[in-house]
Amino acid sequence: MKWLALAAMSAATCWSPVQAQDYPARPVRIIVAYQAGQGTDVATRFVAEQLTKAIGQSFFIENRAGAGGNVGTAEAARAAPDGYTLTMGTSGTQTMNPFLYASTGYDAEKAFDPIILVSRFPMVIAAGPSASFKNVTELLEAARANPKAADMAIPSTTARLVVELLKERTGIGLFGVPYKGSPAASTDVLGGQLPILIDTISGARPGLSSGKLRPIAVTSAKPSALLPGVPSVAEQGVPGFDVSAWNALYAPRGTPAAIITRLNAEVAKVLAQPDVQQRLLQLGHEPVGGTPAELAAFEKSEREKWGPIIKKAGLKAD
Repeated sequence: MKWLALAAMSAATCWSPVQAQDYPARPVRIIVAYQAGQGTDVATRFVAEQLTKAIGQSFFIENRAGAGGNVGTAEAARAAPDGYTLTMGTSGTQTMNPFLYASTGYDAEKAFDPIILVSRFPMVIAAGPSASFKNVTELLEAARANPKAADMAIPSTTARLVVELLKERTGIGLFGVPYKGSPAASTDVLGGQLPILIDTISGARPGLSSGKLRPIAVTSAKPSALLPGVPSVAEQGVPGFDVSAWNALYAPRGTPAAIITRLNAEVAKVLAQPDVQQRLLQLGHEPVGGTPAELAAFEKSEREKWGPIIKKAGLKAD
């Protein structure tokens, strides 16, 4: 009986290139660990549509929201490693949540095989009507003289991490006021209750488009195509500053390497299409790409970066 079990395991894990060409033979589920309509969900649905067209087999989305993405991610981790359940991991589920939650229900380092980094999206630091700051230097100078002069509305954990990293890199006592979502944060900044908003570019888009919010910096290492002409924080006197949320495709650990290779190649081809790139930018995502090994290295560096900062600040999920 033991040799039968070993044979079954061997048959399940030893895939030939010919078998990889036959994959997928049935619809593929992509778990999104957030509500329908959220930024990751919208972008994942678009990518799934493009994969369906390119491969000729259905890729469909299943939303499993809860606990900051932990519920859906844990379900994906428990799925059979056969290539028919994938998950769109995020900077939260893969690198931040393990430090924010007492228990996530999965091991972010060991539960998944990386496939490809799909997109990145920085935050924007925007001044409201009550603020006179024209750039990050002026904001920091005002905060150094009077911390209350630069209080920041922060509607997400990533926005809070922007504040914490700024504090660490500058030594200035900045203060973030937490909000449950972008609309409430924007409303208070537009109303003059707070001078600064830190949010995703898509979340801040209404105020930016109307001209009532003035972008003074993006938080990526370099300027972003999502907000042309706006310099990065790093370019404005805070070298090495980089805070970007991201989405990446993963499979349960143990998925055959041939399937990982096929999926990486197919998603890479999709991301290379100019019309796909343009649409993702419109959705608030900068398309990326790369190899599974590059994603693994990137994820590791992100975990090493954010773990100490989260621990030092004493951040815990609400």
